[in-house]
Amino acid sequence: MRIAGTLLAGLGLALAANAQTTIVEHFVPTRSIAPSMNGETAQLYVRERIGPAGLPAVLENRVVLFVHGNGTPAEVAFDVPAEGYSWMAYLAEQGFDTFAMDQTGYGRSTRPYALNDRCNLSPADQVELFGVSCEPSFGQASTSLESDWQDIDAVVDYIRQSRGVDKVHLVAWSLGGPRAAGYAANHADKVANMVLLAPAYNPDAPATAAGINLAGAAMSKQTRQDFIANWDRQVGCSNQYDPDVATVIFDDMLASDLVGSTWGPGLRRAPRVANYGWTAELVARTRLPVLTVTGLQDKQVSPDSVRAFHEIVGTQSKVLVEFACGSHNVMWERNVATQLFELTAQWLGGTRVEGMQTGKITVNENGVMDKED
Repeated sequence: MRIAGTLLAGLGLALAANAQTTIVEHFVPTRSIAPSMNGETAQLYVRERIGPAGLPAVLENRVVLFVHGNGTPAEVAFDVPAEGYSWMAYLAEQGFDTFAMDQTGYGRSTRPYALNDRCNLSPADQVELFGVSCEPSFGQASTSLESDWQDIDAVVDYIRQSRGVDKVHLVAWSLGGPRAAGYAANHADKVANMVLLAPAYNPDAPATAAGINLAGAAMSKQTRQDFIANWDRQVGCSNQYDPDVATVIFDDMLASDLVGSTWGPGLRRAPRVANYGWTAELVARTRLPVLTVTGLQDKQVSPDSVRAFHEIVGTQSKVLVEFACGSHNVMWERNVATQLFELTAQWLGGTRVEGMQTGKITVNENGVMDKED
């Protein structure tokens, strides 16, 4: 069952009687501060998954918002239409009210006009796809971490108001780490706790835009060939992922990008993000509980950088989980996906995993956990 539009106050009662997990679609408006559409209104796409029993009777501490990374929109990353690989559906079945948002420029949210001009790809990407390159109409990063934080705040406030809760949990992946954890550090009154998969931590991140070069392509691209090649270089265990699931994921990616799917062989577009503001100082003063996860085969966000984040984050409630047979795409991989989902449910439900509130868990190639306090 799919319902488009804004969820009305009484609708939850009707959905509670439905025997199937339900998808509800929302659009949340916000006045954008993204460089490519500053001052314009962006409509942020938000997908909600409600479990078979409907909305939980008690929503406080049961509401979750998923925040995506640098390329893959949230409804693809966290709600894969392949049995056993939807992180959102798993938590919804455990009694959580789950939401996932597309930031400005991604998926089904508003795309800045700059992203519709293929000349705003890098010259190398243009030549690869079209054989020639052209001068950009917008020659800089099209969004920023600061504008992403504003998007998150609009969605968090919408969820808090519509669900009548004070705080939400945040679950994030890759660049979603700086997005979610940076937001939470500045809005601790609105966030309960966090699960961060492969958070893209850079201890040398500048505090402001003055510390980075904004010039260059406005967007990046990923074709099916790019997607598979990037995953394959991170395979270190036998049968680490199912090729059929990879096909479903990328098909879903193309379905979320009606323009990009018509370019070259078909691709997904993503805005280039001006990444500043999530500094070591901000991480160190973060006091919210956090479960941090890394795959030891990850070639995109190194496990060492994830360990560095775990060490410096200022909370006393923190556990690090390392999957020996996980890549950057742990939530889409055989064996480890279900373990990730179960550990997430434990942490969000009680701020503990396997009875631990602090420490480290290593999951070996056979799925066996080794715990260190």
